[in-house]
Amino acid sequence: MPKITFIDAAGTERAVDAPVGSTVMEAAIRNGVPGIDAECGGACACATCHVYVDEAWVSTVGEPGPMEEDMLDFASDVQPSSRLSCQIKITEALDGLVVRTPAHQG
Repeated sequence: MPKITFIDAAGTERAVDAPVGSTVMEAAIRNGVPGIDAECGGACACATCHVYVDEAWVSTVGEPGPMEEDMLDFASDVQPSSRLSCQIKITEALDGLVVRTPAHQG
């Protein structure tokens, strides 16, 4: 099972197991990772699961789609590596993925 590491704004790291086929957001919620609110439950209808993908992983994770880009307009402090964690599907290739959560969502 791939392992995803979440790093919060204070620098605290939490590594969680993420089932293939789920999303980074689902893995965060299932494991009680703070900083991922996921108010819409993963429907790409809010920006409360915003994360920053570690630079080493940006090309592996890929670019946001058009709908996700539109929703990122509602996120705070968007950066080039910003993604909505509900839109990142877990695959074996993401084993070791590192994402950072912003100081606040929305």
